[in-house]
Order: sequence, then structure tokens, then C-alpha cells
Amino acid sequence: MLRIESPFHGAILNWRNGERTPEGLRIRVEGIASLGSEVKVNGKRAERKGERFYQDILLKEREKEIIAVAKSPYGEERHSIKVIGDINSKPRYRFTIDDNIFFLKDIAQKGYPSLFDCFYLKGLRELHRKYGTKFVLNIFYASEDGFTISQFPDKYKGEWKDNSHWLKLSFHAYKEFPDRPYQYAPPQKLAKDFDKVREEIIRFAGEETYAPTTVVHWGMVPLEGLKVLKERGVKVLSGYFVKTGAGWDINYLLDDVRSEYLSRHDALMDWETGIVFSRIDLVCNLTPSADIPRILNSLASSPQTAEIMDLLTHEQYFWKFYSNFIPDHFERLETAIRWVTEHDYEPVFLHEGFLGI
Repeated sequence: MLRIESPFHGAILNWRNGERTPEGLRIRVEGIASLGSEVKVNGKRAERKGERFYQDILLKEREKEIIAVAKSPYGEERHSIKVIGDINSKPRYRFTIDDNIFFLKDIAQKGYPSLFDCFYLKGLRELHRKYGTKFVLNIFYASEDGFTISQFPDKYKGEWKDNSHWLKLSFHAYKEFPDRPYQYAPPQKLAKDFDKVREEIIRFAGEETYAPTTVVHWGMVPLEGLKVLKERGVKVLSGYFVKTGAGWDINYLLDDVRSEYLSRHDALMDWETGIVFSRIDLVCNLTPSADIPRILNSLASSPQTAEIMDLLTHEQYFWKFYSNFIPDHFERLETAIRWVTEHDYEPVFLHEGFLGI
């Protein structure tokens, strides 16, 4: 019997999970082993308390394999895991907005002199100017009434580029319906839709404005689809990792053990695909302004969820013609952004560097 129980295989560890030293990040490894066996962790003898063992190790590099070896008169056992040392980590937040298509149709049809004559982009720019917030807008290729982004003009390309340091566009899905478009679809469908959206973004907004996706519509993609995304430069995928009566959902079809872990932690590396999965902390269209500080305070109180605030909302709730229009939607965004700003979280794009660092 030998098992490393902490840290978790694929865990992303930062200064909140250990001790930052001049040499690197010191963390504690814990597990269980048969009574009477001698346990070493990465070559160093571990402390024993009954069946449990403990050993501190130093993370000096980004990726680290942790190997436990237990020797007894009956033989030798080995158990290994691999973790990520987010050694230079600092508190940061990202803001992404899903289901975008209405604003693109509005601008294309009305031909505004500026992108920011559209109230939606104007409101996001005001938040950026006030707080420094960076936004990624995850877009559909087509609306339900037949508009496609191939109809969006390229005359704003210069303006897109000028604002690309804080405003990015990314693939979300071909269109809003049907729900869960890639959960049961062949990977070729996802690849085709992804490439189509990416090509259009680059055509009308430039390479500088394009960002690899971090949220696929409905967050349900099988393994072969995840590989398609990785091949296209996707580094991070965010989901809800929520348990329903039918099981874990909006979890990119990860197994129950990892989904449960992600429901309580900021992020986890999937070594098979090389993609980091991030848990979305707050969905503004689902959360009244009065509740937002309480939720963020709760997240900030735990070392497992405090370092990265993954914030999200959906475009359609900004529009008065939408059946579920939220009049105070921008107020909700500002409440969340003001909180992270006042608590010294830095705005980042998760696809840059390692989770924005």
C-alpha cells in the first residue's frame, strides 16, 4: 500500500500552497504507506506517523515529478505524480464574455464610424479605462436569424488593432443552438468551426485581436476534440465543474475525481492533452450585484481558490430586445471588477504565459 494523497496529480501550486523561498517553492507531500516500510520522497526519507508519511520538497521548475518509494521486507513499491509549480504566481483575474454575435451584427448593419459607437463595446471600454480590465469576447460564427461574421466589414481593422492590448476575440461555437454542439460531435466538426471563426476574426480584426479560445460553448468536449483544440494553440479551458442530478457537468467530460477537485480549486493540468482546466468563479448574469462581494470574499478566503479569479458573463443579457435582458448588467460587471481591483488582482489574458503570468 503506497499512495501520494497530496498534492493532487496535475495540481497547480503557488505561494498560497506552500512557502516561497529564494530557491523556489517549498511544498509538503503527504500520503499513506504500509506500516513498517521506509518511505522516501524524491530520494529523501519521509517522516512517518502511523500509516501516513510526510516530506517537504522544493519546486524549482515549472513541471515536477514527485516519486514516493516504500521499501519493506516484502519488497518495494513506487507511486509518482506530476505537478505544476506556479512559482512566480501573483493574484490575477480574467474577464471573458460568452455568446457574442449581437454586437457584431449591430455594427455591421448600422455602419458606425467607430466600433465604440455600439453601446456594448463602449461600456466595456469605459470599464477598461476605469479599472484596466482586459476582455476576451467569445464569438459565434452565425446568429439564429442568418447573420454571419463573414458579413462583418474589415474597415475597423485599425481600431481593433489599436485596442487589442485589452480587447480580444475568440472562437466559441458555430452558433448558439443547438445546445452542447460539440459534446457528441466528431472532432472534425469542432475543427472546421474553430478554423472558420478564427479566419474571420483575423480577416476583419487582425492577428493582434485574435486569442485562442478559453471557453467552448457549453464546456463539453470529448478527448479527441480537446486534442483538436490543443493543436490550434488552446492552452486553457474554463468550465463550471458543477455536480447535477445527472453527474458532473460543464466539465469538458473530465472524470468525476478531477471534476470534484476542480470544483474546489482554481485550476488543474491535464497531462494527456497539455491543457490547463480553470474553474469559473463567478457568472455575472446569474449573480445579483449585492451577492457578488460575498461570493468573491468567500473565494479569497481559501488558498485553493484565492489566487485566480475567473470571471464570466454572456452578451445577450446586455440587449434590451433580449427576452431575459438584465437592466443592471453593466453594474454587475463593475461590482465584480471593482472588487478584484480593490483587492489587488491584476487583469490578465489566461492564454498568455502561464495562466496570464
